[in-house]
Amino acid sequence: MPGLAAADATAARGVRVVLDARPLQDPDRAPTTAAYLESLLGAFDADPLTGESFALLLQSDLEDPTVRFTGLDVIGRRLLPPTRHLRTGASVLDPFLLTGATLGAAWRAERGGAAGAVYHATAGTLPALAGLPVVVTLLDLAPWELPDRFGRGPLGGLGMRLRSGLVRHAAAVIVGSAATASAARTLLRVPRGRIHVVPLAARAAFLAAGRDRAGSVAAARAERERLGLPERYFVYSGRYDARQDLATLLEALAKLAATTRPAALPADVAWPPRVLLVGASPDDRASLARSAARFGLGDPIAYAPRLEPDRLAALVAGARAAVLPVLSDAAGLAAIEALACGTPLVASAVGALPELVGLAGLLVPPRDVDRLAVALATAWTDDRVHAGIAAAAREPGPGRARTWADVARETRAIYLAVGRLGPDLPDGA
Repeated sequence: MPGLAAADATAARGVRVVLDARPLQDPDRAPTTAAYLESLLGAFDADPLTGESFALLLQSDLEDPTVRFTGLDVIGRRLLPPTRHLRTGASVLDPFLLTGATLGAAWRAERGGAAGAVYHATAGTLPALAGLPVVVTLLDLAPWELPDRFGRGPLGGLGMRLRSGLVRHAAAVIVGSAATASAARTLLRVPRGRIHVVPLAARAAFLAAGRDRAGSVAAARAERERLGLPERYFVYSGRYDARQDLATLLEALAKLAATTRPAALPADVAWPPRVLLVGASPDDRASLARSAARFGLGDPIAYAPRLEPDRLAALVAGARAAVLPVLSDAAGLAAIEALACGTPLVASAVGALPELVGLAGLLVPPRDVDRLAVALATAWTDDRVHAGIAAAAREPGPGRARTWADVARETRAIYLAVGRLGPDLPDGA
């Protein structure tokens, strides 16, 4: 991260961080944000800094999951009303609600040894007037990339315009890839010098699955038996909303089901490919089952609830490939974690995915049924091609050994630079 090396090297003290931790209380609503916060706070918790402290913003009607971070110096928890029930109205109300909750949160931070104070926003909304430098982590660009599906109605549109302006004027904007940095400059007109690339890392369970191949094989076998899966399967672990291209996936599977079984496919391997969809809620599963029925699909689709990271990592590590049919993906966390397991991908060529996947998968345009069908069939049946992308997935590469300790260190450098220098950061990505 150019320009921040000096701040990183002299980070003898931490800063006061005001953080909206509400996604941790309701991870199904924003799973990537929840995973980000869980991993980042866990890394801070494991290696606390002198003077570092946190003021956490939480929903008043849900349990507080941050109490498990016993190494953090939490100076206060401010409880906010459950605005999530307002749907699009929350995008208009939240910035002003967060402004009130932030007032005084940095008071006397320096007396506790802090080098400064920042507001770190990772969820969808930011305070309208924070009163201290704002750091934004952009994990999602779908509202701007898919405007016809987000920000509908007068309140939704107003909320999007308000959010865009607040992100544009943030002291620092953190993104996970060069592709996302470019998109943020184009879609949100964020100044180049305020954007900083801090690549994400796989969670510890996925790194462990990649390091212990023998152990992950045994764990995957146990999970397959529990779920009634065959030995060969694809796995999808993502969201179930407008960001995804699951309709194209179902149509591609239906197209393959209508074709003749490949002659070279071993007799004990199913046709068409079997796909495990992980993390679907009961409502999501019912909707997907209805869609699959319209395409005449039954056997090719299997379901699993949201799983703890170690169980999910075992299933990803044991899969023939991870499939990521998406229309927007600014974070690429599912791809990062699949590659940490040494599992190749069949993915859409959008957002951060081409940069992350490289030669370790087959990339196809979104909404292209024919090309997705070919990619799925190739990864499923062609052992030579599969061996090539699997080998690429298992090769040590830039960022493959990256941990959340690295993410935390680089994020703290940004905190320190903002807290000490104000809104004029050194040049970023």
